[in-house]
Amino acid sequence: MLKNLLILMVFTIAVALPLAPGQAQSLNDIRNVKIDQLSDEQLQQFLKRAEASGLNQQQLEALAIQRGMPAAEIAKLRKRLLTLKPGKGATSSAFSGGEDRKLNEIAGEDIFSSLETRDTTEVLTEEQKKLFGYSLFHHKKLDFSPNFNMATPKSYVVGPGDELLIEVYGASQQSYNLKVGPEGTIIIPMLGVVSVGGLSIDAASSRLKAKLATIYSTLQGPNPSSFTQITLGNIRTIKVNMVGELEKPGTYSLPSFATVFNALYAAGGPTVKGTFRSIEIYRANKLVSSVDIYDFLVKGQTSQNIRLEDNDFVIVQPARTKVELIGEWKRPGTYEMKEGESMNTLLGFAGGFTASAYTERLSVKRKTGIKLRMEDIAIAQASSFELKNGDEIFAASALELFENRVQLSGAVVRPGAYALTPGLTVKGILEKGGGLLGSAFLTRATLYRTNPDFTLAAQAIDLGAILNGGATDVELRNEDVLNILSVYDLREELFVQVYGEVNQPGVYPYAEGMTVEDLIARASGFKESATSSVLEIARRTGEIGSGRIATILTVKVDNQLKVSGDTNFLKPFDQIFVRSTPGFRKQQLVEVVGELNYPGKYAIDAVNMRVSDLIKRAGGLRPDAYLPGATLVRRTEFFKGLSDTEKERLLMVDLLNSLRSKNELTEAEKLQLNRIDDGLVTMEREKMIAFLEKNINQDDKGIQQGSSQFRQERLVELSESTEGQAKKLQFNKEKELVGIDLEKIITQPGSKFDLILQEGDVLEVPKALQTVRVRGEVLYPSTSVFEGRSDLMNYVSKSGGFSDDARKRKAYVIYPNGKVDRTRSFLFVKSYPKVVPGSEIFVPSKPSRERMSAQGWIGLATSLSTLAIIIRTLIP
Repeated sequence: MLKNLLILMVFTIAVALPLAPGQAQSLNDIRNVKIDQLSDEQLQQFLKRAEASGLNQQQLEALAIQRGMPAAEIAKLRKRLLTLKPGKGATSSAFSGGEDRKLNEIAGEDIFSSLETRDTTEVLTEEQKKLFGYSLFHHKKLDFSPNFNMATPKSYVVGPGDELLIEVYGASQQSYNLKVGPEGTIIIPMLGVVSVGGLSIDAASSRLKAKLATIYSTLQGPNPSSFTQITLGNIRTIKVNMVGELEKPGTYSLPSFATVFNALYAAGGPTVKGTFRSIEIYRANKLVSSVDIYDFLVKGQTSQNIRLEDNDFVIVQPARTKVELIGEWKRPGTYEMKEGESMNTLLGFAGGFTASAYTERLSVKRKTGIKLRMEDIAIAQASSFELKNGDEIFAASALELFENRVQLSGAVVRPGAYALTPGLTVKGILEKGGGLLGSAFLTRATLYRTNPDFTLAAQAIDLGAILNGGATDVELRNEDVLNILSVYDLREELFVQVYGEVNQPGVYPYAEGMTVEDLIARASGFKESATSSVLEIARRTGEIGSGRIATILTVKVDNQLKVSGDTNFLKPFDQIFVRSTPGFRKQQLVEVVGELNYPGKYAIDAVNMRVSDLIKRAGGLRPDAYLPGATLVRRTEFFKGLSDTEKERLLMVDLLNSLRSKNELTEAEKLQLNRIDDGLVTMEREKMIAFLEKNINQDDKGIQQGSSQFRQERLVELSESTEGQAKKLQFNKEKELVGIDLEKIITQPGSKFDLILQEGDVLEVPKALQTVRVRGEVLYPSTSVFEGRSDLMNYVSKSGGFSDDARKRKAYVIYPNGKVDRTRSFLFVKSYPKVVPGSEIFVPSKPSRERMSAQGWIGLATSLSTLAIIIRTLIP
């Protein structure tokens, strides 16, 4: 029926329906039809118009396919047609088939569609959730609506309201759509009234065929040329009375195809007090069937789910016997039991025990009507135990203890847990474990044994004697643990160390027969700075009480790693020291910035290279160089430059990029590229290890870093107290200004004024400076043009004068070369420092003073008064 109605609607939308102007365009294109936007009245109008169209089913199907209605909209339409109220969607008899039916004359909405909004099991009470079978009728994902598309059962009894579809085909063709009247009769044109009420569909078909044969002679005879087919079209409704312990008892209008489960679903199912095992169906005051819902839930049987008839009574009595399963059951909950059912039946309902259950015995808490009573049931006797209403049956968990486990650990091939078999001994479990490792310590093994009171006992075993037959083998018990030591467990880890000028200094594992050459090779060889002529070896003396800590040995090794002498083989814990070549130094750089002929970076060529030497190598000074403003920037103790490893890494990265930029590499270059690549990977790994160690040990280093941290914080405080050049350079944590007199350096080279350079020094020679800066506690900090002999007060005046917070006596001048001169006072006469071009005048602020509060003044007055009283008392 739904398919025919769908095709009918498609045709009506596409061809004939007059709609509002706003809807005409969308409805004429079937692909744009939105079923949700159509009202029930529009659907009813579609059906009425299609009734008069006279088109057959094949033509309508072809039209629907041609128009291309979306499948999603077809599905929505089917649902809408099912939920139409009576009178809003009467089905045309021209397209009703024997297997396409609808429900006629149901008061109100379709009852099964309305049940889709029923609450799910998530809103049930704990008692309802525990009751086995209760959720069956309270889950909206379960569909108990009748099947209207099923073939008409031969036993179906025709009654008032049913529609019979009679087709005569063959030599004679005719169709009849006849509705059974209240008297159980139908009227066939030219034949009259035929009584079919109370007949099965099979009997009604025989009677109607006989009647039709009177006007269609080709239906009879040994070789008929005409045939009949009688099916059920629209079906009637029946009244079913739902009484007893139901969630929604009452009288329900249901389709004549409805079964007991359909009716129970409509009534909300039994309550928690109602029975699920014996639901009775009465017809004409007689019991016709008894339904056990558990047969459906547990076994999937539906033989008791009979079809209901008009005025049937479905009665749900209160349940008589209920028991509750608690604990390690697969389906714990409350179950209803019939008389004579045993514990084994209950176990089947619950699905049995969980994997962690104790399955030897059950505990039952029973209500006697006076007190509670406990019963113990052995599983072997469960079939004979009689269950009573209110019983609570507990399935406990099994103990987390092994009954046949032994364990093997230590220096064996396969350590782990093994099953304890009768007669298993120490030798037997060693065979199960694959035998001993070569490092096993045979003189002593330990057998840990668990006593009955769960205390632990240890038993020493001479493993070597047992294996050689010199001692009696020991039989194992449950939970025994046999631990076999390794010789390495009984001594320190053996290692050697190498320090100094090798490429990979560090700690290396000791190997028997290891030589000095082996260790140097393991450390990736000497650095270029290493002296291979003499190496020192610090070796443990082993002499107790001698006062000597180590023995120092010297070894000569050439660049080919050949040792001269007998001191070659190493011993555990030896420390090798590789010294650097005397006088070896890596290149060190300084820099020249500013008014020199060739500014840039220069390498220090001698340990006593001075500033004057650097100026000569830079081509001398330019004509506009301002000598009083020359400065030397030098690294402080806080400077954190790159380590040798990091410098080497950067050089290797540059070399690697240079090699990779070439289009074609020689074989030697390819090998070099691979070596560099592998070396960089090693460096990155070591860098990560060092980072982790630094963070792990950070707390331990807190005390040692305290002094350094204090000095850094002090420098920060100083830097925050000044501005300008002093703030930018002089109090920088990693760099500082060194005051130099470039005029004296040039005129007196090699003198005390001519400083010896250090790595990282930066000599800066500016152009002639023409300004003076004023900062600090002045009204308007500014920069003024230098005016020859003007003193400090003149420049302060140009900046608006001192502010109220100015500390005038502490004003000072910072000269371009980094030197500082302060204001001096003598007999109330202030002597201000000299100002030169490029100077910076700084006026500090007065220290902040906290004003005394009223409580402070009161306390001071009290103290003075007390002091006065004491003095007066002491003086006669």
